[in-house]
Amino acid sequence: MTTDFSPVDLATARDRLRQLIVDLAVVRGKVTLASGIEADYYVDLRRVTLHHEASRYVGQVMLALLDEAGISYDAVGGLTMGADPVGHAIMRTAGDQGRAVDMFVVRKAQKSYGMGRQVEGPPVAGRDVVVLEDTSTTGGSALTAVEALQRAGANVVAVAIIVDRRTGARERIEETAGVPCLHAFTKDELGLD
Repeated sequence: MTTDFSPVDLATARDRLRQLIVDLAVVRGKVTLASGIEADYYVDLRRVTLHHEASRYVGQVMLALLDEAGISYDAVGGLTMGADPVGHAIMRTAGDQGRAVDMFVVRKAQKSYGMGRQVEGPPVAGRDVVVLEDTSTTGGSALTAVEALQRAGANVVAVAIIVDRRTGARERIEETAGVPCLHAFTKDELGLD
């Protein structure tokens, strides 16, 4: 199977990414989310962020989301594992545009061996960083990443999420972390109730 990877405009990338999320990531049925909340659907965004075609649109759409909001930053990342492919997509897209954006990974807990770090990758101390999430229900994962990054000396300037389930995560993140919380899509845009 051959896929055309010619550059596309932002509107096309956004439309295609939304369609790929609907087609590949939305799983209907009773599920318990990481937050412990029960839902009638699950948005498994790893099916999109790790997909050969969709990942390039993830990078393009998320980079544009941050640019349009006027967010200035040096590095992106978040709590492993949901944020990892999102960060990689942004880093690669930025690199393709001649922009230097690093990526970091935040572990759920600090390592008890080796360097004993919770934040892996290029140093974040003194740098402006954006916390990423693929999807968010309560904002807990993003806030865990924000706290770890602040302890590591980073200046968290924003949180960016691909899909906001509209269950209060954005409000909780903005209130608790004191930074803007941006999203590319809401559940409504994906046709989810």
